[in-house]
Amino acid sequence: MRLCIPFSLTSHFLRHFYQHYISIIIPLLFEARLMRFTKLLHIQIPPATAPPNNIPNGLNYTAYGRLIQHCTDHRLIRRAKLLHAQLILSSVTLDNFLASKLITCYSKTNHLFYAHQVFDQIPHKNTFSWNALLMGYSMHSRYTDTLKLFSGFLASNSVSVKPDNYTVTCVLKALSSLGYEFNLARRFHSYIIRNGLDSDIFVVNALITFYCRCDEIVIARSLFDSTRHKDIVTWNAMIAGYSKGGFYDKCKELYFEMMGLEDVQPNEFTVISVLQACAQSNDLDLGMKVHRYVLDHEIKIDLPVCNAFIAMYAKCGSLEYAKQLFDEMSERDEISYGSIIYGYMLHGFVDKAMDLFWEMDKPGLSTWNAVISGQFQNRQYETVVSLFRAMQICRFKPDTVTLSNIFPTLSQLSNLKGGKEMHAYAIRNIYDKNIYVATAIIDTYAKLGFLKGAEIVFKQSKKKSVIIYTSLISAYSAHGEVNAALDLFNNMINVGIQPDPVTFTSVLSACAHSGLVDEAWRIFNSMLNVYNIQPLMEHYACMVGVLSRALKLNEAVDFINKMPFEPSARVWGALLNGASVAGDVEVGKFACDRLFEMEPENTGNYVIMANLYSQAGRWEEAENVRVTLNDIGLKKIAGCSWIETPGGMQSFIAKDVSNENTEEIYATLGGLFEFMKDEKYAVSEDFH
Repeated sequence: MRLCIPFSLTSHFLRHFYQHYISIIIPLLFEARLMRFTKLLHIQIPPATAPPNNIPNGLNYTAYGRLIQHCTDHRLIRRAKLLHAQLILSSVTLDNFLASKLITCYSKTNHLFYAHQVFDQIPHKNTFSWNALLMGYSMHSRYTDTLKLFSGFLASNSVSVKPDNYTVTCVLKALSSLGYEFNLARRFHSYIIRNGLDSDIFVVNALITFYCRCDEIVIARSLFDSTRHKDIVTWNAMIAGYSKGGFYDKCKELYFEMMGLEDVQPNEFTVISVLQACAQSNDLDLGMKVHRYVLDHEIKIDLPVCNAFIAMYAKCGSLEYAKQLFDEMSERDEISYGSIIYGYMLHGFVDKAMDLFWEMDKPGLSTWNAVISGQFQNRQYETVVSLFRAMQICRFKPDTVTLSNIFPTLSQLSNLKGGKEMHAYAIRNIYDKNIYVATAIIDTYAKLGFLKGAEIVFKQSKKKSVIIYTSLISAYSAHGEVNAALDLFNNMINVGIQPDPVTFTSVLSACAHSGLVDEAWRIFNSMLNVYNIQPLMEHYACMVGVLSRALKLNEAVDFINKMPFEPSARVWGALLNGASVAGDVEVGKFACDRLFEMEPENTGNYVIMANLYSQAGRWEEAENVRVTLNDIGLKKIAGCSWIETPGGMQSFIAKDVSNENTEEIYATLGGLFEFMKDEKYAVSEDFH
């Protein structure tokens, strides 16, 4: 006879048996594994005896804290979970001490989900536990979550629990990394002062870094100078701020000042910033002295330092030594390859750079960006597009650096459709918020004749810096929209944004297009008197262009003679163009004589001078210039243009007859010439 047991009774029995097993057997297993773990560490967990060190169920508070800390230090995540499970099975409500230990452990082992779960279970959170999770988010670049958590901290309205110096350093890092506006920076700085945290050296260091990243280098330096007891981090923060901000001379000056101190000496982080400044300013001499200092003072030459040396030597043209350092490296990363590849590209050794690139097993995104950037610098625009496609085939997603090179490539190829497609891609991936991408889009649209699109991108940019303003001013200038350029320049000043040297070049170029001599003089004189910016060669060239186009050639020559340095080819070129417009042969010859010496292979100068002679009826001299051009083996570069058609990109070269529609093209062109003549326009004989 079979015994039939009802299913409900069976399941009831199994459920009770399972609960009994969980409550007795599993803790015993955990206890056994825990004892083996503690014996391995030579740590004993004694029974609870002293109330201050105890938590419920006889578990020792201090010992568990030491065990969790050991797991954190050695990244023993499975052991940490074992300890956490033991605490849960013991029905322990985690207090701030143990919870913070677990949060830190989970954060450092990339288990932020568990870290947040532990945080949520703390009944009465203190500053220590809030900071533990804030640091976890900050550590993993979860900056938006950092700010959300900080808002929750402030909203907790606890009188005894308040943010401290560790809290604000995490928040400052998040704010600077997310690129928040300067006004928010000032408000948060005020919050720090109101809460008496501004005297803490960690906070001061974070503020200096914060202001440097917000391009407020003057405020950062003011903070630096007002700090009495500076540590190595303070010096490194300011030196790095100067280096990354492009203030290379200031960076080097501060480095020399630091060298004269007794209590603080440069370390590997100082060296990296100074080497970057040397590389960008082509200062090989100082770079070599820094290298000698590192060797003499036995500063640790780790991978980042070695990469900085390679980048410095490569950019400064010492490619053989850079390659020697590269070959001697026992460990290389993407930056190592990118640095030497960039050096080769910078100095025109494209084949060597590509050979090194193709030798790599799995080039990363940064290396792809290096070769794309290098090909663009060497004007290999078709190759840039090919590499861009190959990169996507290899399943690399273009980032802001990639886009910053692709947009100008598309403008060089006159590919407006491609520019719009890349703009759409940037919007979908929120890359259009990046200042360099936004600037590239504005510049691309302007060069492709889509000025309305450039204006839209400018208006949609939330953080309008001097770079964004300058890009649109330059666009207006190139399109002859002088009033728009000047209005935008004045608007930029009115909102408190200081113009930089590039801004002045753009606005002076706009004045040159329209012959606004008085306005150009006012702006040029304000550079030094108002903005403390020393005019550079390009600004003098712009002023020569302004005066020359306004047919004030004698004034332009006088201005050149009074320049504080020797005029460049660009200055003489501006005078030559002005002389060509005015038909002044003598001034043109005066400029050309200098240009023939400075850039003898520039065919454009010969052509302009020959045409100038021809317009004056001085045929023999015109022929002599053309003969000279032929004798030295130079040929006028044929004009080339592109047009985008439904059938693809079409290129046209002057006097080219290879196009299948040549007869139709030239017939249309001839009709346009006749129409221009009927409308009383002067048509150059060169077009026939």
